Amino acid sequence: MRALVNGVIVVGIALMLPGCDSGDTGPGLVPTIVTPPAKTDTFTGTVNVGSSDVHAFNASAGGEIDITLTAAGPPSTIVMGLGFGSPSLLTAGTCSLFSNGAINTAAGATPQLTGTAPSGSYCVAVFDVGNQTAPINYTLTVVHPQ
Repeated sequence: MRALVNGVIVVGIALMLPGCDSGDTGPGLVPTIVTPPAKTDTFTGTVNVGSSDVHAFNASAGGEIDITLTAAGPPSTIVMGLGFGSPSLLTAGTCSLFSNGAINTAAGATPQLTGTAPSGSYCVAVFDVGNQTAPINYTLTVVHPQ
């Protein structure tokens, strides 16, 4: 009788354990890539002749950052400097641009600077590239992980 009880227990435990069949063709676990929600910051300002204007923002998660100079002028065709970097620890209100983090561009509808970055504090700068004869008003957007 004791052998029968032990045999029933072994069979019962074996039925409760998941099977590990190497020939299993089921779907299994599928990894899910979670993209953090995006936030859009809109900044406006004025760049004086020979100067720049800086805006800081924080990305609480790593991911793609898209920077678009959406408007600048007058004239509306003026080419401005647009840069991405980290806020200077030495001088408040300045932006230490990353290597390859700046471009000379006219305003447009598509991002002029794109890339990925870890979470952290960042800044964008709009600056005179030497062609201004008067102050330039601008609008830019920064899309980054929230």
